[in-house]
Amino acid sequence: MTANLEMIKKVYSEIKNKIEIARKIVGRPLTYTEKILYAHLYNEPNTELKRGIDFADFTPDRVAMQDATAQMALLQFMSAGKKTTAVPSTVHCDHLIQAHVGAKDDLLRANEENKEVFDFLESISRKYGIGFWKPGAGIIHQVVLENYAFPGGMMIGTDSHTPNAGGLGMIAIGVGGADAVDVMAGMPWELKWPKLIGIHLTGKLSGWTSAKDVILKVAGILTVKGGTGAIVQYFGEGAQSISCTGKGTICNMGAEIGATTSVFPFDESMIKYLNATKREDLAELANSMKDVLTDDPEIYLEPKKYFDQVIEINLSELEPLVNGPFTPDKAWPISKMKEAVKSENYPDKISVALIGSCTNSSYEDIDRAASIAKQAINKGLKSKAQFTITPGSEQVRATIERDGQLKTLENIGGVILANACGPCIGMWKRVDIKTGERNTIVTSFNRNFAKRNDGNAETFAFVASPEITTALAIAGSLSFNPLTDFLVNENGEKIKLDPPVGDELPAKGFDAGELGFIAPIENGFLYEVKVDSKSDRLQLLEPFAAWDGNDLVDMPVLLKAKGKCTTDHISAAGPWLKYRGHLDNISNNMLIGATNAFTNETGRTKNIFTNESKSVPEVARDYKKHHHQWIVVGDENYGEGSSREHAALEPRFLNGKAIIVKSFARIHETNLKKQGMLPLTFANPSDYDKIREDDKVSIVGLKEFQVGKPFKMILNHSDGSKEEILLNHTFNDRQFDWFKAGSALNLIAKSSKI
Repeated sequence: MTANLEMIKKVYSEIKNKIEIARKIVGRPLTYTEKILYAHLYNEPNTELKRGIDFADFTPDRVAMQDATAQMALLQFMSAGKKTTAVPSTVHCDHLIQAHVGAKDDLLRANEENKEVFDFLESISRKYGIGFWKPGAGIIHQVVLENYAFPGGMMIGTDSHTPNAGGLGMIAIGVGGADAVDVMAGMPWELKWPKLIGIHLTGKLSGWTSAKDVILKVAGILTVKGGTGAIVQYFGEGAQSISCTGKGTICNMGAEIGATTSVFPFDESMIKYLNATKREDLAELANSMKDVLTDDPEIYLEPKKYFDQVIEINLSELEPLVNGPFTPDKAWPISKMKEAVKSENYPDKISVALIGSCTNSSYEDIDRAASIAKQAINKGLKSKAQFTITPGSEQVRATIERDGQLKTLENIGGVILANACGPCIGMWKRVDIKTGERNTIVTSFNRNFAKRNDGNAETFAFVASPEITTALAIAGSLSFNPLTDFLVNENGEKIKLDPPVGDELPAKGFDAGELGFIAPIENGFLYEVKVDSKSDRLQLLEPFAAWDGNDLVDMPVLLKAKGKCTTDHISAAGPWLKYRGHLDNISNNMLIGATNAFTNETGRTKNIFTNESKSVPEVARDYKKHHHQWIVVGDENYGEGSSREHAALEPRFLNGKAIIVKSFARIHETNLKKQGMLPLTFANPSDYDKIREDDKVSIVGLKEFQVGKPFKMILNHSDGSKEEILLNHTFNDRQFDWFKAGSALNLIAKSSKI
């Protein structure tokens, strides 16, 4: 039976009327995306909301949190003064399991090393009525798809790949922990009304091409920031031909184009998946609403009239792609990869190939990859590269073990990792290379920033489908094209691989495997949660100080970051994940991956009061000790990548006041606002070049705040000269109240006491 079915029934009972009201207000047909958005408004609308301009308040149906982000989210929720969460919520332990030797031993070690954190998350989940998924149960997004996602719903999750649930017709948006606190506390959740990008899919996938290639193609078209401020909706007969889990793959990696989320309208593939995951009741209910859970018919007649941008992709003509290195939008058709290896001087030998993760670990993904492995075995081939497999959930793992795919993958040299994020997020104890050694890896993951997977800046990471990744593992060569090239087997025979085949869903149904779920309990608020004051993993939070009402004067520039500065650069993952519940300790990683524009050094900056060069967090701590507020200056799309709010919490904790950049990634800008920071952008992006290392900066006009009115920055140069620069902001009145209060959480806590 479907979890939280009564809640879903309530959503469905109200959705038709809400859509009718919205349709009358806007005076035109509605896209599927707009239907869900209008149906989840906190208050009934009285006017059409303008895309990319108006802010709107929403009531999401549920919240999901992974263990690395849940710690800080729930530490904040403890301060909100609530007895239980206002909406169904879950915690998933998937980020703190390091990949090393294999699933069993890695999980045992993780449970031992992270016992304090897992115990805390389990106990605080019990206290506040939150469902708890144990370590090993699976990756948050796969587990949500299998258990909680539903067509027409809206959810938020404290992970940037929450949009995975769009494969089951849900508006699912990645957020920071403070946003999750809003929703769990029963407060409205705010989002700028998104623009709409329509991806019209025609034709049908075949041969070596898979759903992963759709999003690899879209990333190549839109780039890492082309979806910023927009929801991407897929439609057309080609969209309907893709499996539900294939749709999930496409939506999942939509985070790499900066999109607010991605979604597919309800169709037959979703009914099949709901039935296969034992949610027949929901399948029947959704099917009775099928005319509501899709676009109005007029949308398909003139899509350019209803979307801000329409992209056409013919699946029948789509070629497999390999994206990378160092950015997920650098798309190479497989037929061009051989040429790219030569022209770009990429290391051709593949050291490790990795399949699975939250993006590509469905039954269909693994079955198709296993079909390549089975061919290899029958044709006298094995993997030349190291080869790892990460099942996305215990349900998937148990099923592919029962049906033989795991054994087949092991037989070509594959190592089965735990049902967890592992190498995809840098939780990988890699021992086959030395730091600084140039090498190539290929993954079916979603993100491939420098150092992302293994901490080595010289690892060239490429992203492809599980099928292509498996074939490249067997070849051991990045320049191998399985569509055209031959391999030589152990007998010296020339062998060509046939295109992969695989079942969309298991013929025998899913095997649930070992149960890893602890349901919420009644009267959990009586349960006591303890945090050891001497712990180096967990730390209770102190409220940030409110704004003193004055302009910000004579602040040093802590760092001027050059080029790509993602949340991985601002707050590294990997070994730092252990401190995600301890704000003081994790602040020692602040901006250690960022490049200093003045020196080209990584993670180091100058203390302008002592003239010493030290790590960025060391200088920030010295500034804080001496009561100096400071700013950071950044480049384009600052804060791209993960939803981790630690990238906003750390500068706030170390006395930062403003982050001034050419442009922001959506989630990071919101996270900064929530924590009482000022995310500002240069009105003239070229003013970035005017910032000098020894400047003291003032930001004025705060007392005269108005929506849309720029602030002024005064640069006091060390030579005595001054310059004035205009800074834009996207604050509305409520968001500026967060700044005035010191954080959004401070306002929630205050309202709970009234």
